[in-house]
Amino acid sequence: MTWSEMQPLLEQACRETLVMVGWSTLIAVVGGLPLGILLVLTDKGGLLQNTVVNKVIGQIVNIGRSLPFIILMVALMNFTRWITGTTIGSEAAIVPLAIGGIPFFARLVETAVREVDGGLVEAVQAMGGDTWTVVRKVLVPEALPSLIASTTTTVIALIGYSAMAGTVGGGGLGDLAVRYGYQRFETGLMWITVGLLAVAISLIQFAGDAAARALHRRGGRGGAAPRLRLFKAKEPAAADVSKAA
Repeated sequence: MTWSEMQPLLEQACRETLVMVGWSTLIAVVGGLPLGILLVLTDKGGLLQNTVVNKVIGQIVNIGRSLPFIILMVALMNFTRWITGTTIGSEAAIVPLAIGGIPFFARLVETAVREVDGGLVEAVQAMGGDTWTVVRKVLVPEALPSLIASTTTTVIALIGYSAMAGTVGGGGLGDLAVRYGYQRFETGLMWITVGLLAVAISLIQFAGDAAARALHRRGGRGGAAPRLRLFKAKEPAAADVSKAA
């Protein structure tokens, strides 16, 4: 197969992979972020401590993470057909990709949020902040560099899932590698798709790391941990004058 024959196939496969990974990442972040925060808030000692809710959410997340993606795709075929009208193609692959990505991202969010200094949460509560204020002003902003890194990890995982989806007609670079590279013995095309996936993952990892470092520096986390001062320190000069008097 010549390059002129490969080029349109590669361009279409790249577009399909971009669409699959882009939409599934968006859905995974929108669905996984509140789940991860709820896992922290409803845990023992959390602001919304509720053992039953925490166990239920945790079990759902664990089940979602434990299923191999290829099995998840098969198990969700009827649901995928109900949502998209088909089980083949990049649009159909978005459904299992998103559902598989939500629990994956939720656990990463939970880990990131647990790293936030509890003293900051207590300080906001002492100043009258409610749970929503703590989440919006402390938990999410303080965990933002870690959340960016978690999103990067999720995107890379979904690229791998999308390549796996190609083995069952999901479209994208994985489908191209299987149909042409493996079934038609076009070894050159298969290695090109492998190279494109490797380059894409490297670029995404580099961009995610750069964004996380920039947010980390902007938040002033390069030095000592910031402290919230709730009360004004006594002025030494004033103290000396009072003693002298």
